[in-house]
Amino acid sequence: MRHFLQCGRFGYSLGVDGPAASTVRSDASAALVMGILNVTPDSFSDGGRFQSLEFAISRAEEMVLDGADMIDIGGESTRPGALPVSVEEELQRVMPALYALRGLGKALSVDTLKPAVMREAVIAGADMINDVNGFRAPGAIDAVRDSDCGLCIMHMVASPATMQQQAQYVDVVAEVIAFLAERVEALTAAGIARNRLCIDPGFGFGKTVEHNITLLKNIGRIERELRLPVLAGLSRKSTIGAITGRPVDQRLAGSLAGALAAVAQGATLLRVHDVAETVDALKVWHRVATL
Repeated sequence: MRHFLQCGRFGYSLGVDGPAASTVRSDASAALVMGILNVTPDSFSDGGRFQSLEFAISRAEEMVLDGADMIDIGGESTRPGALPVSVEEELQRVMPALYALRGLGKALSVDTLKPAVMREAVIAGADMINDVNGFRAPGAIDAVRDSDCGLCIMHMVASPATMQQQAQYVDVVAEVIAFLAERVEALTAAGIARNRLCIDPGFGFGKTVEHNITLLKNIGRIERELRLPVLAGLSRKSTIGAITGRPVDQRLAGSLAGALAAVAQGATLLRVHDVAETVDALKVWHRVATL
C-alpha cells in the first residue's frame, strides 16, 4: 500500500504496491530511519549522554551523516516507571536543540505528550510531533491542528509511570487497532489531513514480551486496517533484552533483527538509536527483497 506522509518542510512517499513493503527513496533503502536524540538525564538507554546542547548537536550531525531521515528530539523520559517533568523543564531541554538543528536539512520530530510543548515546537518549526499519548491530553489536538507538521499517534496504556502494571488485553492486536482508529478519527474530525498521520503500536508501552511479538507479527494488519504508515520503535527495548538475554548496551544485533522483522511485516518508519547499522541492514534487506 502506498502512503504520502507530510511532515512540515518534507514530504515522503512510503510503501509499494505488492507484497514487499518498502519506501520509495533515491538511495533504495527500505524504510525511513528516525534517529533518537534524548536530551534527558534519565532515558533508559542513553540518558544524560546528549543533555548538553553541544553534544546534542554533535550527535544529531553524526546521525545525519549515518543516513538518518529524521531526528526525534525527546526532553522527557517515557521509560517504564518514569515520572513526568514540568513543562518549563521539558522546554528548556528541547527548544535549544530544536532551534540549533533546523539547518541540518532533515525533518525534526519532537517527542512530547504535553500540549504546551507541542505548541512551542510547532511555532519553532518542528516537522513532526511524536506523541506517546496519542494526542489525548486536553488541548493536544488544538496545539497541532493548524500546522502542517506530521503527527505520530502511538498506543499506550495509562502513563509511563504505571503502564507496565496494566498490560492486560483480551486481543492485543484488535485493541491496539481500535484505540488507534479512534484517535485517527478524533484528529481527522478536527480537520487534520490524513496525509499528516502515521501510527505506532507502542512496543513496550504497557505490553508484555508476548504482546510485543504478537503486534510485531501483525504490523501488516494494522497498516491495512488503518490505511496509514506504521512506525516501529523496538530499538534496545526490554523485549529485545528478554529474547536475547542481553543488557541494554548489548542489544544492537537484536535491535537490527527487530527492525528488519518490522519492515518485513510492513513498517515504513523505524525509530532507532543505532542509525548507521540500521541503514546498512535495511539496504541489504531491501536489495534482496526487491529482486
